[in-house]
Amino acid sequence: MKPGFEISKDIYWVGKIDDREVPFHRLLLTKGTTYNSYLLKTGKPTVIDTVDMEFGREFAEHITGLIDPLDIQYIVINHTEPDHSGGLAALAARAVNATIVCTEVAVPEIQQMYKLQHRSYLVVKDGDTLDIGGKTLLFKETPYLHTEETMITYCLEDKILFPCDIFSTHVAVNSLFADEAGFDVTEDFIGYYKAIIHPHRRYVRTLIEAVKDLDIQMIAPSHGYILRHNINNFISLYADMSTETTEDKKVAIVYTTLKNNTKKIANMLKDTFEHNQISVELWDIDKANEQDVLNSIAAADAVWIGSSTKYADMTGKLESLLKQLADMNLEGKLAAAFGSYGWSGEAIEVVQDYLNATNMDVQSTSNVIKTTGMTHVEFPVRVRFAPNDEVKVQKIKHAANFVSDLLLSAI
Repeated sequence: MKPGFEISKDIYWVGKIDDREVPFHRLLLTKGTTYNSYLLKTGKPTVIDTVDMEFGREFAEHITGLIDPLDIQYIVINHTEPDHSGGLAALAARAVNATIVCTEVAVPEIQQMYKLQHRSYLVVKDGDTLDIGGKTLLFKETPYLHTEETMITYCLEDKILFPCDIFSTHVAVNSLFADEAGFDVTEDFIGYYKAIIHPHRRYVRTLIEAVKDLDIQMIAPSHGYILRHNINNFISLYADMSTETTEDKKVAIVYTTLKNNTKKIANMLKDTFEHNQISVELWDIDKANEQDVLNSIAAADAVWIGSSTKYADMTGKLESLLKQLADMNLEGKLAAAFGSYGWSGEAIEVVQDYLNATNMDVQSTSNVIKTTGMTHVEFPVRVRFAPNDEVKVQKIKHAANFVSDLLLSAI
């Protein structure tokens, strides 16, 4: 498949097929992958997404063979990850008149990644449109699918959705269209969802809401096959795979507190879980019967342990409880540490150490980043002083929602 293949009137595929075994997100893509980019030859020529940075020069040369880069007016970047935006530097060096179209969050990322601080940017928000001369692009923000700056682009006249990572497949395609693949691509479609999108399942709801009123006749993603038949079936697969389990889930939250700040965090966690239809048992270990708390932990699907810090250590009766957890069979349970502190918060890390000594699945920032790429979810949840501003509140909610999604996942 050579760049320049027309997928719809005046819309050309200008991507790159990589038929090697490709290391990606700590996976090995044994079927290779396809980096899809699209050139819209309109009155204001526009490129939607690029290719992996390894192929940036080749990408720019192919586009130069199809159009004078000086005529390109817009370059739409739906997602800044380098397998999508990596060809931007090479293209921008030739398309010097082009304005870069992206979300507000994406601007500093693009500027720093590609040294494009002095280029012209058009920041678009959810629902904004752009006339590119004979075609109109509609933009929908889809944050955290799978990073914060992500958006999707829809061409009104051609009824084509350009959703970047969403609805993708990791396959070095022989034919761009799924219906010409010679086999059912559903397995690859589901495999991609599970590997890349499912950790961000909560935000699939945003996607489904964004596309529900769009008349989509084609989906042209940034990896793998272009979909032009059974569109609603593929969208429904995302909706079905992101649904929540009907099983009852329980969380035990145990804390000790000095000035009620850790208690406030515990209650915010409780409110968030209950908002997500997850039942919670909340325990102040200094006021509760220890055996009752241990029984609650044994019955829970997730366990949160929190402490204030006093003289670099935990407070109250918490350590007595923690010492007993290592002797319990807690396999399959999720666990997380939290707490408020005023100086350096050692107690929270001590709680984390105790949890790591159990056979629970203990949440950590390191694991979140390695498995999902999310940078807005942090474990342990450490809050200095009172959780009394929006940044602190969101930190608590992000962590609770992340665990909620793990508990409620139907896959």
